[in-house]
Amino acid sequence: MFEQTFKNIDDILRKEAGCATELDYAEQISWILFLKYLDDLEVDRQNRALLTEEDYDPLLDEPYRWSNWAYPKDARGELLKTAKVGDDLIEFVNSDLFPYFQGFKEYAEPGTFGAKIREIFAGVRNKFQSGYNLREVLESIDRLQFRTQQQKPVFCALLNGFSIT
Repeated sequence: MFEQTFKNIDDILRKEAGCATELDYAEQISWILFLKYLDDLEVDRQNRALLTEEDYDPLLDEPYRWSNWAYPKDARGELLKTAKVGDDLIEFVNSDLFPYFQGFKEYAEPGTFGAKIREIFAGVRNKFQSGYNLREVLESIDRLQFRTQQQKPVFCALLNGFSIT
């Protein structure tokens, strides 16, 4: 499943005018995968808190969670018709999403998870010019789950070895 998803994404990235090199491909897929992973991590932490009847304070503000901006779903798990596409999606990513993560938890202590998120996004920018290509990539990535111990090492290995074939 992971390998086929990456092959599909390769095909989409080849069509993207803003991505010209393998380094561009790797950078773009990395920030998207990271945000999907963060969302899955948040779901795990929230579920764990529910099971232990503890309070849970989400790491990310609502509009910046994967499940709200990248792939908002209806009750059947299908993409909502109100999901951003095209220029609206690119505008949100460039004007809202990236600035949010680049300034993420500015008050966070060095070495904390919040500070690491800010560090990651400090040197990255969105190179997608087509919101339709970005939407296709988001839909492909959304099918991946990083919630089990078996899936996490596979995800890391694929991300480390990501290359365009």
